Amino acid sequence: MSESVFVTVPEHVAIIMDGNGRWAKQRGLPRTMGHRKGVEAVRETVRAAGAAGIKYLTLFAFSSENWRRPEAEVSDLLGLLKAFIRRDLAELHRQNVRIKVIGDRHSLRSDILGLLLEAEETTKDNTSLTLVIAFNYGSRDEIARAVVSLARDVEAGRLRAQDITPALINARLDTAGIPDPDLIIRTSGEERLSNFLLWQAAYSEFIFLPEYWPDFSPEIFRSAIETFASRDRRFGGLSSQAAAVGT
Repeated sequence: MSESVFVTVPEHVAIIMDGNGRWAKQRGLPRTMGHRKGVEAVRETVRAAGAAGIKYLTLFAFSSENWRRPEAEVSDLLGLLKAFIRRDLAELHRQNVRIKVIGDRHSLRSDILGLLLEAEETTKDNTSLTLVIAFNYGSRDEIARAVVSLARDVEAGRLRAQDITPALINARLDTAGIPDPDLIIRTSGEERLSNFLLWQAAYSEFIFLPEYWPDFSPEIFRSAIETFASRDRRFGGLSSQAAAVGT
């Protein structure tokens, strides 16, 4: 993968891939066609992230609330995930991409879980881009599972309640070991997180784009990163300009 051409490249970009259904509706197509076109956008985005020098790319693939959708649509989404892994795993492995899956695994079908575990195991030693797939993921559920894990340790006497810190909570989240996202992008014009990385997004920059996910291109991605690079991130402190004036 080529080196980044950006002055300031975010280490971790997370994307809420929204608008597949509306993209299809605009064109008089079934929703399934929007999801299939969206998979093509995923492939292009993974390549663009690697070329830009981004180290972590998190994609909100399937939320814990998506099970409420019509059964036929859920079945198609699961089929697309399976097809993506079967078709693209070898290529991602060749590109030195590591795959990490976050989300609740306990209720997943064995065929889906098996594929996700295979993808993680096959690519675990890769050192280029880490592709984080948020599947059956909901941030409130993730935080609740982390709290339950800590509560069990307190109950068993392995941990004192007063010793619980943000760092300890962070270590029990699905994203343990992964840096918080520097930039969160959402397509389709919606401007909300929709239960995505609520804890991790504390100091993330946000970019909301009008384009539907199937229209998300490497050019749009590069433009978003350039916008990110122009922002002054303060993390609760002074801006770089104000700090310079005060010195």
